Parts: sequence; C-alpha cells; structure tokens
Amino acid sequence: MNIKSMLLGLVAVAAFGGTAQAANLVVNGGFETLTNGIGQLNYNTVATGWSTNGYNFVFGGATADSVGSSGQYGNLKLWGPANGFANGLGPSPDGGNFAAADGAFGVSPIQQTLTGLTSGKKYAVKFYWAGAQQQGFTGPNDERWDVTLGNSPVQSTSTYFNTTGGFSGWRSASFVFTAANATQVLSFLAVGHPEGVPPFSLIDGVSVAGVPEASSWIMLIAGFGLVGAAARRRRNIAVAA
Repeated sequence: MNIKSMLLGLVAVAAFGGTAQAANLVVNGGFETLTNGIGQLNYNTVATGWSTNGYNFVFGGATADSVGSSGQYGNLKLWGPANGFANGLGPSPDGGNFAAADGAFGVSPIQQTLTGLTSGKKYAVKFYWAGAQQQGFTGPNDERWDVTLGNSPVQSTSTYFNTTGGFSGWRSASFVFTAANATQVLSFLAVGHPEGVPPFSLIDGVSVAGVPEASSWIMLIAGFGLVGAAARRRRNIAVAA
C-alpha cells in the first residue's frame, strides 16, 4: 500500500468516526414540532420528544413580546422591543421557536428520554439560553439552567442577574456528561429568583452528540503528518533530480 492510499484510509476512518459520533440524539431540539402551535407545554400544546409538568412555554422566536404564548392563566408575553423595552429580545441563533420556563413558579424540568447511548461514553450537551422577564412585572431578577443526564451530577449555566424588563442576549452553553446506560433522561430545570417577578429562562437549539474518542484524532493527526512527509520527500527528490 502506497503512502497516498494509507493516508486516505486513515483520514476516512477518523472522519467516519467523528461523523458517526456527531449525530444529534435529541428529537426536536429547536421546539419547532408542536401538536397545537405555541402555548404552555403539556397544557394546550406538546413539543414532540419533550415532556414537562411545569409552568413552561414555547414562544415564536420573533413574537414573544407581541403575540406571546397562551397558558392556563391566559396570554403571557416577555418584555421586549414590541412592548416598551429595547432590550434586544428576539430569536436565538438556532432561529424559530424557543422554550421558556418560569424559574420560581410551577417549577418542573423540561425533559427528553434519550436512547442509543453507550454506557461509559462521553456526550456533549449543547444549547442556546437566555434570561428574560414576564411582561407586566418589574424588579431585579436572576436566571439560570440546571442540566442533568440520568443521575449525573448537576451542571449549571452561569446565573444572569437581570434588571426590570431586561434580556441577557442569547448565550451558548456546552457540558460533557458520561452516560451510565443506553437510555437516560436529559433534563433542563429553570432556576430563578424571586417568585412573582417572574424570571424566565429561555432555551433553544438543544443537541447531544458523542465526544470523539482520542484515537480518531490521533489517526487524523497522523494522516496530516504523512501528508507533510510525503510532500517533503517529493520535493527532495525533485531537487536532487
């Protein structure tokens, strides 16, 4: 086998391994597929793949401060440009809908059961998140997300300390968990203070994918090394000729 063939084989193996591990295991990570349009989750609409019993909603990305989202206590909106606060509220980098949870009232996680995990393997949980406040209420507030996979220790985003009518802007978060079983529950719990303000934690673009194993990266780096060696050899032969 010549160097070129060996190189292509190494790169293909590494690339295939990385691609296979990068497949998103989350269903409907952008909260786009709903049974009855935007609304309160598990009250008047359901987001495919997700379950919850809390005071949690799905909003249209560009209409959270205008159309809002209806639930058991009527229509709910977030403070934003359409209702008097030029705070930058809008769609996440993922676009489309997003989910939002009151972190101090009717608190219950937004969850999804993941299958196809490999016990002992590491998985990266990535998502976009933000802190906001329900329209019609005032006062400082704070928001964050607590994330777990199965019985793993809780990992948390930073806490955003919000002002009246504020919006944190969309942020990205990434945590690595080790799977204990082939099937485990991915859980996002909104945490906010104080009750009655109310503080809302927003989330969108959720993905879970296997972390590439070190062996794949080693093969890929080795392949690049062979490229350089082959190029130098051809250059030296050409100079000698």
